[in-house]
Amino acid sequence: MTAAPTAGAVPAGAVSAGAVPAGAVPAGAVPAGAVSAEAAAAEELRLRRELAAVYRLVAHFRMTDLIFTHISQRLPGPEHHFLINPYGLLFEEITASNLVKIDLDGNAVEPSPYPVNPAGFVIHSAIHAARPDAHCVLHTHTKAGCAVAAQQGGLLPLNQMSMEFHNRVGYHDYEGVALNLDEQARLVADIGTHPALILRNHGLLTVGGSAAQAFLRMYYLEKACEIQVTAQAGGAALVVPPDEVCEYTARQLAGEADADFQDDDAYDLAWAAMLRLLDRIAPDYKD
Repeated sequence: MTAAPTAGAVPAGAVSAGAVPAGAVPAGAVPAGAVSAEAAAAEELRLRRELAAVYRLVAHFRMTDLIFTHISQRLPGPEHHFLINPYGLLFEEITASNLVKIDLDGNAVEPSPYPVNPAGFVIHSAIHAARPDAHCVLHTHTKAGCAVAAQQGGLLPLNQMSMEFHNRVGYHDYEGVALNLDEQARLVADIGTHPALILRNHGLLTVGGSAAQAFLRMYYLEKACEIQVTAQAGGAALVVPPDEVCEYTARQLAGEADADFQDDDAYDLAWAAMLRLLDRIAPDYKD
């Protein structure tokens, strides 16, 4: 979600006490199209809590790699600021208040008792900069995800869950640990406009218009990889539906296909259920 720039200062030069020059903004008033400082702070808190919830859910569903990998969230405004995890904390330790605000280079822009890892933001900053729709970028190193990322054929349409990503996932060849800025252009080219990227020999990545959307995409991308690895381990011949069926299913799951029924509320209901889960098992994520 995008917010307009914060309201600027009230112009000086009123002609008399209580009078306001033509075109000036009265003290305490908010210009049309702007947001108040209070509204901006409330929106940042909402985004902090949503991102902290995603960190806790990634931990709950066992998609973490100790203190490594990141989930980043764009903040509204022209400053190009983002929220990211404090380097060194487990995902189960993340709260709304200890997320660190950084710039596009991965440097902290506000005092924080926690360190940040600018090198770990190389992948995220490239995608945030190139994709205005990528408000959240989520990256994992799971066993199943890394297994599929190591397969030449990549993600196969073996199950309804994997068909969500049929022709909708990019692939990026491994170049070593992602610490070099010149890799960013190739990362951006490889994800294109897709909602997901498989980093070969490395892991998985999803983007979303919100942290909730990026999480739900990653949840099902991870499930698709688990199903694929399990099916392959069975040793029997695999059944792959025709391409036109896979494409139709992908369009159905995106709400883009003609069908007798639609389930437009499914993901909102799923996210609400995830928040109820956290309220039961880890309510301190909001702190």
